[in-house]
Amino acid sequence: MTTFAPDSLALNRKLPLWYQVSQSLRASILGRSPQDPLRLPTEDRLAEHYGVSVLTMRQALKELEAEGLISRHRRRGTFIEPSARRTSPVRLLGSVDAIVAQQSGERTTLLGYGPAPVPTGLAEYFPGVEETVRYRRLRCAEGSGEPTNWAENYLRPDIAARLDPADLARWPMTKVLRDAVGVRISRITDTVEARLADPETARLLEVPLLSPILHYTGVTYDEDGAVVDVVLIHYRGDRFSFTVTMEAR
Repeated sequence: MTTFAPDSLALNRKLPLWYQVSQSLRASILGRSPQDPLRLPTEDRLAEHYGVSVLTMRQALKELEAEGLISRHRRRGTFIEPSARRTSPVRLLGSVDAIVAQQSGERTTLLGYGPAPVPTGLAEYFPGVEETVRYRRLRCAEGSGEPTNWAENYLRPDIAARLDPADLARWPMTKVLRDAVGVRISRITDTVEARLADPETARLLEVPLLSPILHYTGVTYDEDGAVVDVVLIHYRGDRFSFTVTMEAR
């Protein structure tokens, strides 16, 4: 049976190989022609094509399967989903240290913390958990004291029990989880979108009601793939910019 022929890839040793392979194969899938076959080559042949190990290839395929771009069938093979989206959100890879650096450099006030039901919109991240511990923090610019953003962190209760709230006045939550609590963070998924300021955000950030803000959602996973923290950060639109540098090789 004829199989789909993905594009070639020049590997960058500065980035995880599985990530580069998944991105390259994703681009090939989303840019395919309607007449291209849907069946993918075997793991062994794909690994040889990209010059990586079978384990690396397997991890890349698992990523694409989770996105719904491919389906894998025992003894039959791996197939591109005919209904796979022709567009995909931009996904960027960085380090946990980069997240910590971005969150640092501002004066933080802990507004309060305590048990809170899992918000409906976050239920998918906390399966089987009815109650989280919520931390509310306000960040202000050093010097001027002008509010720049406020954050709501939702933590699993077992993680929150090991956290000293006083640390949140000194360090970003990511650093507290990693260095003080000892969570072995595997990845953080970020989403940034434009929204309008609700009454609480307008009050805390000292901006007009319904003025533009940037809404950030960060989901932190441990080494077992379980979510330990979901943060919702509301940034003043006039005090925040999002810059990404992409290396060609």
